[in-house]
Amino acid sequence: MKKTHIIGLLVIAIAIGVIIALVGDFSTYESFATAKKSPNIEMHVVGVLDRSRPIEYDAEKNANYFGFYMVDKNHDTNHVVFNGTKPQDFERSEQIVITGKMSGADFKGNHMLLKCPSKYTNKEEEISEFSAKSN
Repeated sequence: MKKTHIIGLLVIAIAIGVIIALVGDFSTYESFATAKKSPNIEMHVVGVLDRSRPIEYDAEKNANYFGFYMVDKNHDTNHVVFNGTKPQDFERSEQIVITGKMSGADFKGNHMLLKCPSKYTNKEEEISEFSAKSN
């Protein structure tokens, strides 16, 4: 084989490896039921704030503990713990996407996206992103 053929095959092999690595990193939105079945796997759960239950946040006791209840797309409610500060206008959010995994009965989140209504027009939406504090 010529050197150009060998180099071409190596480039193709590397490209296939990169594509496989990227496809394996894509994630889908899951429910709390799926997260409970696979507690060691980090998942994205999408849902809304359960406004009938209390929000747990006291900046004086622990500014990096934020707890709330969320209803997922299958209408299951679960307690969520986010190790970070409470986002501004959290109660106004229309949708929450939290990344994390189950830990006992709680879903421990380490990254959160909030979809909030825009304060300027009714047609546009605002998306805010928050990350938990690393321990």
